[in-house]
Amino acid sequence: MALAKLTIIPLKWEKTQDSKYRAVESEDRANYPEITVLFNPESYAIKKGVSWSGSSQKEYNAPILDFGGGGSRELTLELLFDVSEGVRNSRLQNQNQNNNRLIDSTAIEDVREETNKLVALTRIQRVGGKEQPPPACKVYWGKAPTNSDFPFVGVITNLTQTFTLFKSDGKPIRAKVNITFSEYLNPEDDKRRTDPELTTRIVKRGETLSSIAADVYGNPKLWRLIAQENQLDNPRELDTGKTLTIPKLR
Repeated sequence: MALAKLTIIPLKWEKTQDSKYRAVESEDRANYPEITVLFNPESYAIKKGVSWSGSSQKEYNAPILDFGGGGSRELTLELLFDVSEGVRNSRLQNQNQNNNRLIDSTAIEDVREETNKLVALTRIQRVGGKEQPPPACKVYWGKAPTNSDFPFVGVITNLTQTFTLFKSDGKPIRAKVNITFSEYLNPEDDKRRTDPELTTRIVKRGETLSSIAADVYGNPKLWRLIAQENQLDNPRELDTGKTLTIPKLR
């Protein structure tokens, strides 16, 4: 079995009909390149705050609490980058005349060639002639149960690079990067997860009935409810852009 590497995919900011933005995956790998770490982290931490407020009253031994909403989860990673053993590039270059992909396999002499890929995710982007905020990112690491830690979607709120080994010319060849992602939730998707009574869903590219059922119900096996409600003759064929009715669970 191949080793699953932690992967970071930058997401595209897409303007919605109400002039707000949502983060979506893009097929434009030139502006949104996928990043695969050199070494998996030895551990990671997930933190989530939950807001409660209350006032003390003399007739009670503890204050009466009111729920104030959930805070964003935070994912913290410590990543090792080491090119001292002759790590080579795997950057995709242009296709040749035979339409074969060309890979830059030259040796990496400066670890910043790798860490700068993460730094780029903290900077304002200019895409299609327009400035955009730093991208939200989707972090993958192997397979995980539904509603688990991965994939984690968030924006980078803190990034610290520590360079620990250098060549004689001063070029760093080993670094540790501490990176914190703060959870980003598309408001519509978040509302749909907590309120299954939202009754419609527009099919996006790559979605299946199973993935939609996992998203709205938390259980991919409930795809038949959606198929029956929408009288789908072939549930395996979903047209991108089709509006589905999502039935309420009884």
